Amino acid sequence: MTNPSLLILAGDGIGPEVMAEVRKIIDWFGANRGLSFDVSEDLVGGAAYDAHGTPLTDATMEKAQEVDAVLLGAVGGPKYDVLDFAVKPERGLLRLRKEMDLYSNLRPAQCFDALADFSSLKKDIVAGLDIMIVRELTSGVYFGEPRGVFKEGNERVGVNTQRYTESEIARVARSAFELAKRRNNKLCSMEKANVMESGILWRDVVQEVHDAEYPDVELSHMYADAGAMQLVRAPKQFDVIVTDNLFGDLLSDAAAMLTGSLGMLPSASLGAPMANDRPKALYEPVHGSAPDIAGQGKANPCACILSFAMALRYSFDKGDEADRLEAAVNKVLADGVRTADLMQAENAVPATTSEMGDAVLAALDASL
Repeated sequence: MTNPSLLILAGDGIGPEVMAEVRKIIDWFGANRGLSFDVSEDLVGGAAYDAHGTPLTDATMEKAQEVDAVLLGAVGGPKYDVLDFAVKPERGLLRLRKEMDLYSNLRPAQCFDALADFSSLKKDIVAGLDIMIVRELTSGVYFGEPRGVFKEGNERVGVNTQRYTESEIARVARSAFELAKRRNNKLCSMEKANVMESGILWRDVVQEVHDAEYPDVELSHMYADAGAMQLVRAPKQFDVIVTDNLFGDLLSDAAAMLTGSLGMLPSASLGAPMANDRPKALYEPVHGSAPDIAGQGKANPCACILSFAMALRYSFDKGDEADRLEAAVNKVLADGVRTADLMQAENAVPATTSEMGDAVLAALDASL
């Protein structure tokens, strides 16, 4: 049997720094848990543009289609703001999502006990928080046609089209229902059926999938604006939330800040199963490229490390090893090892990016 394959696209800014710590974790699992991977690396985003004049080459896209999972660091930075829209770093990420057909974006919002004081909300509201937002990722208003800026009479008009088919809604709904079955068997679907026809279709199709295939899962519906309010008021009422591309973008970022730091939040983008039954998959931290601290050893690698934990769980069916890695991160935080973004005391000395990764390795060693 061959080893499962990983393609690492470290990207821009702090991407290479945090991904270097993930490489340590990958090597640890190979040496200590008999879980070895065939790892290759390539460029994406601004790094790819600097080398090739495009944010993602056709050859890299082909590699991404062939491997079992892609691990991505971050893309973008101010130096690329002057580029034409078609070759901005973010277009490389969007191409990966679109051509790999990664329609189901999993955004966990988990508040580690040691970080409950970091949330802008009261500790009792967020302590123990563990929710999952499933965002449809390849359709909706970000991809609908027509789109663009047009001249209409004497003024310009910006147009974006919100468009969903039944099948697009049904497949992400199934993904969310399957997740709910693995968790607390509860799903809330969010849309704007009161003012948007696409929302009416969304609600209808999610209900139909529930009634035909998942009647044992508790399903509720909520308008997305009310959902945003409830996420801030009482987030622990939710377990799994499924929503469209636009609302998912907004709601998942709101949920992210309930936990206190973007530096702790991973994500997974999943598609249809390949010939080996593993889903097409891309894993990445929620945070951006943070060019203001790039190369300074200040970046928090935990979100990228936890993205690899999601890969263990969802691509390689190694939930026990994912639990091991998540527990190691939790132990490090509980022991008080923190990067600068997680420090509260003004005179405390933060851990460097590398020191944080080494602390996670030490916690993994202690778990054996």
